[in-house]
Amino acid sequence: MAVVAVPKPSEESKAKITGQPNTITLRISRSNPSEGQEAAFSEFQIPVQKWTTVLEAILYVKQNFDHSVAVRYSCRQASCGSCGMKINGKPALACYTKISELHSNVVTVEPMNNFPIIRDLAVDFKQLISNHKKMKPFIIREDSEVTPESKEFIQTPQDLEKYLQFSYCIKCGLCNSACPTMATDTSFIGPQGLAQAYRYVADNRDKGKDERLKIVDDSHGIWRCHFAGSCSQVCPKGVDPAMAIQLLRGYLLGFRK
Repeated sequence: MAVVAVPKPSEESKAKITGQPNTITLRISRSNPSEGQEAAFSEFQIPVQKWTTVLEAILYVKQNFDHSVAVRYSCRQASCGSCGMKINGKPALACYTKISELHSNVVTVEPMNNFPIIRDLAVDFKQLISNHKKMKPFIIREDSEVTPESKEFIQTPQDLEKYLQFSYCIKCGLCNSACPTMATDTSFIGPQGLAQAYRYVADNRDKGKDERLKIVDDSHGIWRCHFAGSCSQVCPKGVDPAMAIQLLRGYLLGFRK
């Protein structure tokens, strides 16, 4: 009689059969520049289910092992953009990334590139917010104030389609973190700011196009982009900053009006 060797079930298979969680190693980058503490990794063994997100794993560490881990988060549903970080080397939202999707028993989380580190996983967004404000992210027109005679500005579905995609930005900073130009030019406006400039330039209700084009038409502005496209690859909302930058260039080069 032939003997058939039956392979032993893996830990993942056992978890599926028994309903028990898997265990992964979570490596968290710890640093505190204000205290002169250089980056080092702390490792924790974390039980996870197939639906466990990276943010939930980090909060498990804070609750059960070390409450001093610094991480920024709020909505937990990929709307606020607070929990951006590098997850296994790629910028992503921790609340939107399931550990099961990473296909790794070791998950490494680090602060985003191209931002000053406050502590651990929390970075400083001052420059991003400053560049966003520089783009004048609001409708510019003389009759924008509400009066008794005011009425809504009518737009066709085609008018809305021109800028709608670019209005989904949640200012998470992932595009700036992935941008190679941001790593070499600290004065670069960045893909987030440039994409928001295009969002208003493309809006037919807005009358501030020339004003914004003067702001981005700079050596540290739109011409500094090398079109690597990495900003669009990491955007969790499909904004596609790389396309916005190319469309914005069309106005400056005279291809679009």
